[in-house]
Amino acid sequence: MKSGKEKKINIITLGCSKNLVDSEQLLRQLQSNHYIVTHDSNEASDIVVVNTCGFINDAKQESIDTILNCLEAKKESIVKKVFVMGCMSERYKEELKEELDEVDGFYGVAQLEQILKDLDATYKKELIGERLITTPKHYAYLKIAEGCNRKCSFCAIPLIRGKFISKPIDAIIHEAENLVSKGVKEILLIAQDLTYYGVDLYKESRLMKLLEKLSEVAGLEWIRLHYTYPIHFSDELLRLINNKPNICNYIDIPLQHISDSVLKSMKRGVSGAEQRELIKRIKTFISDVAIRTTMIVGYPGETEDDFNELKEFIREVKFDRLGVFTYSPEEDTLAFGFKDDIPEEVKIRRMEELMEIQEEISLSLNEQKINKKFKVIIDRKEGEFYIGRTEYDSPEVDNEVLIPLSSDCNIGEFYEVEVYSASAFDLYADLI
Repeated sequence: MKSGKEKKINIITLGCSKNLVDSEQLLRQLQSNHYIVTHDSNEASDIVVVNTCGFINDAKQESIDTILNCLEAKKESIVKKVFVMGCMSERYKEELKEELDEVDGFYGVAQLEQILKDLDATYKKELIGERLITTPKHYAYLKIAEGCNRKCSFCAIPLIRGKFISKPIDAIIHEAENLVSKGVKEILLIAQDLTYYGVDLYKESRLMKLLEKLSEVAGLEWIRLHYTYPIHFSDELLRLINNKPNICNYIDIPLQHISDSVLKSMKRGVSGAEQRELIKRIKTFISDVAIRTTMIVGYPGETEDDFNELKEFIREVKFDRLGVFTYSPEEDTLAFGFKDDIPEEVKIRRMEELMEIQEEISLSLNEQKINKKFKVIIDRKEGEFYIGRTEYDSPEVDNEVLIPLSSDCNIGEFYEVEVYSASAFDLYADLI
């Protein structure tokens, strides 16, 4: 076998940003072992590692298709070995071994040391917290916890990732400082449940304390919160977000539904009235906040009345950003034992109805931004435009600001712009 210095290894990441962080940690360890490393590359490699997602059926199918494509490349000698890691491998390892015996190794979500050993690489403890960033160099995800203690009936994450385990505050600050030293200006905090952060370590939520310390990191211009659960939002936390200029006025809070009967069956631990009150408090305490949420349609037992209530809720609140999923039954979850009684065509119709409503809302909200000024960060060039974002937009999932190339911007830099036109999901702006 080649020495690490001569081996080329490509990691393909599927699924969420938490998976991406895992891939970045593996890339850094491999790099330190003198591998030539690439990420999501189409070039020939000695080894390919597929970091899989196992969250919903579509994600599982994408993972399977990607593995099969890599195995086909192996048959054609484009790659020599194929390894599989991540959520789907954690959950279905034995079944995958049986069905895909050409794969050279399967690994779960917490087997970094084992995969390195099997790749003839040494696990280096001094690199804990270090990653090879695959995002544009000016922003990075920072995972502050693993797992989840919630008992949501539809969700397999606790089965895959285990119980909630917080990363100590000092370790997070050290990682943030390291990222900023490498040019990162925006950090996106991720966990399955940000608002639960610290309860396991400190016997109380420490998200507020963590945000206070992060906001003091020199050179960190934007801190963005992703995946906050709709429980334990104190007024003090909301005031902190509003008062700290480098904490984005942006909250990603997956509500999933508004009907009490659906929320109760989902085991969300919160009522529709409590969710309405939370949205009201967020908008009261945080001036000019952008709220992103996700909803699930077609959950077992969801009636047309439940769905109509959800539609009215979305019209009423006017979320800045909205994602909609059709319900997917997941093995070993509580809801898997329920009758999946909503036909697929009804699920899709409900999803499309919500997205049509949201498109109208998004267009209306964007048109209100015309002639207004915003601070944006430039992510990339594309066609005839620089593509930027405001503090109200997260990379890849939210709206973008398009600025003509004649403006001569630098990628990764902040600029002030004035919006002159808008579509449902894009703003068009000129530099001021």
